[in-house]
Amino acid sequence: MKTSNTKRYIVLGILFFLPVAFLLMLYPATHNYEPLNIVNESVFDIEGFYTDRTDTIVLKDHITVLGFLGNSPLQKSIAALNLKELVYDKFKGFKKFQIVIVVPEGTENEVKELKKEVNTYEDLKFWHYAFGTEGEIKMLYNSLKSHGSLKEDLSTENVFIIDKDLSQRGRIDGRDEKEVEANKPEFRVYSYNTIEVAEIKNMMSDDMRILFTEYRQKRKGEFKDSNTRREKDLKQTNE
Repeated sequence: MKTSNTKRYIVLGILFFLPVAFLLMLYPATHNYEPLNIVNESVFDIEGFYTDRTDTIVLKDHITVLGFLGNSPLQKSIAALNLKELVYDKFKGFKKFQIVIVVPEGTENEVKELKKEVNTYEDLKFWHYAFGTEGEIKMLYNSLKSHGSLKEDLSTENVFIIDKDLSQRGRIDGRDEKEVEANKPEFRVYSYNTIEVAEIKNMMSDDMRILFTEYRQKRKGEFKDSNTRREKDLKQTNE
């Protein structure tokens, strides 16, 4: 009888302390994580663009995933669907989150058709299309850091993360742990390829979560940031 009681107390003790130990392990990771790097500042806003909404759409004071679908947005439906399923559906509940897709003026009818494919079951109220001239789109894109240029049709498969202060976020060093251990060369991440499902599902999702954690901690007064980190990130980016 005593043995039975002892076993029961041991089991109860394990059930009680195991979650506590797990939370203690998570605590340092939550509070001492590396913030998502600022790779570029002063991204242009989109006040000059008109949108498919009645209200004005801007990047300032929002956490934005910014994409460019070009003159034939309907042909980029795979990229749009990946973005919807792997990014929008995960983060649509976060405060001030939005996806903004930039397209040229004159593509309104194709955008309507694209909406039928992407907005299958719901109205994507945090997903916006911004229409601009060729010059406006190129100026916006050129205000971003990127490894490549826009295609002739004003599109790119890559999307960009823009924070509330119109700073572009990414990674100064995009290597994972295995690549670091193997002494692979560093590379910078300015954007995320919407066709590469693993890149969106893993790298971009992780980066978005880190950025939302930063803003959540800022609201609570727990985020310890300084202009030093921002200056350091930008200096490294421009070297």
